[in-house]
Amino acid sequence: MELKPDLSVNIGRLKLKNPIITASGTFGYADEFENFVNLQKLGSVITKGITLKPKEGNPQPRIREVKGGLINWIGLENIGINAFIEQKLPVLRQKNIDFIVNIAGSSLEDYVEIARICGINGIEAVEMNVSCPNVTEGCLEFGKDPDMLKRLTSAVREAFNGTLIVKLSPNVSNPAKIAQIAESSGADAISAINTLKGMSIKTSIKNGQILYDKVKGGLSGSCIKPVALSFIHDIKAAVKIPIIGMGGITSFEDVIDFIAVGSSAIQVGTANFTHPNISEKLVDELEQFMKKNNIISFEKLLENTHGNNTFN
Repeated sequence: MELKPDLSVNIGRLKLKNPIITASGTFGYADEFENFVNLQKLGSVITKGITLKPKEGNPQPRIREVKGGLINWIGLENIGINAFIEQKLPVLRQKNIDFIVNIAGSSLEDYVEIARICGINGIEAVEMNVSCPNVTEGCLEFGKDPDMLKRLTSAVREAFNGTLIVKLSPNVSNPAKIAQIAESSGADAISAINTLKGMSIKTSIKNGQILYDKVKGGLSGSCIKPVALSFIHDIKAAVKIPIIGMGGITSFEDVIDFIAVGSSAIQVGTANFTHPNISEKLVDELEQFMKKNNIISFEKLLENTHGNNTFN
């Protein structure tokens, strides 16, 4: 009888059935994808970013394809934490979907209140977005300011007893230092990387002048994978808490690359738009890989991953 490998992994106090997670902002509130993917098979689904009050998001156009990815300027459109608790949380629980709530705010008080509401409603894990480049205030600034990040993480940690994941900005000069601050302030895990700051333009010529319109926001997709790998490699050497890696994952080979540089789990983002069943496919491929290589558990695979720093 063939031995079924154990794909589970611990992220803080949260035990996932496998390390394949869908990234916030690319998978709605989860049930929108149930016609494309077996949601119960995934390690977890991270909700779109939830703010204290509902947000309409930015005006159109707010998304544009670029070579190797896309740029979004969505602006955290969402229904707000109270409507989420009333409308979406019961659906997630009824359908037995493992989930993590992504939270965002424009002030420390916003984050603390959302975390408090999550806690009293029995939500096991939150991903704190301190790194969103497609809004005009909050989020990104918190992730770039070490003192603010320390205050924010500490305050949310005090308000929330579940697993606290901090989603870091790649738009910083010293990612290791930022990661260490998150860890020392109470984060159970780090997710990285969020989208990079970018801009897409479309040009036209009129009366001898070059004109353009732009979409400026968060760059995601396969084009950012090298940045993500470098970022994770650097913070892995600086912290002991788990890292959830993301940034351009489109294949199982990408999953292995992210594990190699220090990820304990991975998130699939932009690829969900073109291949909505990719996360389920990656779960199957991970299981087959482990069977083929006689690896009894995913945790054992993580223990036996070693880097080669020949080229630093």
